[in-house]
Amino acid sequence: MTMGKIIFYEDRNFQGRSYECMSDCSDMTSVLNRCHSCKVENGCFMVYDRPNFVGNQVLMRRGEYADYTSMMGMRDCIRSCRMIPMHRGQFRMKIYERENFNGQMNELSDDCDNIMERFRMSDCMSCNVMDGHWLMYEQPHFRGKMMYLRPGEYRSFRDQGMSGTRFMSMKRITDM
Repeated sequence: MTMGKIIFYEDRNFQGRSYECMSDCSDMTSVLNRCHSCKVENGCFMVYDRPNFVGNQVLMRRGEYADYTSMMGMRDCIRSCRMIPMHRGQFRMKIYERENFNGQMNELSDDCDNIMERFRMSDCMSCNVMDGHWLMYEQPHFRGKMMYLRPGEYRSFRDQGMSGTRFMSMKRITDM
């Protein structure tokens, strides 16, 4: 099994001090003053503009990101990152219309580009991820702010630092 590896650089265009990371890092400021570019050598990572895996999130696949802030449309630099492990097998998630697993419930095993069209659900405010790793998007067709979910129960997305956000589309994280 190949491990994920990402290299962070303090400045744009891979300049300045660097830090190699092969796992989760809850606070980049402990190793770099700032982070404005990175290279993903292997695997897949979720990066966040706040410490402790909160704030705006962006999925980084293998490649070079010479100017993180302008390319991702984020005002701040990377403050934390989470390695996404490769998942082989089925994907399953139950989505709920309301917090605490209330309201209409639907089960997903594939991508859903619009919960309103597919399930007649106006909101998704909690979920239970049984299998696989998923990205939730605030707008249909995988647009807008995203949130990474690994297996577990999510009673309220507000608890994940996503206040006021509802999710309208979901995508499996595959093909790393």
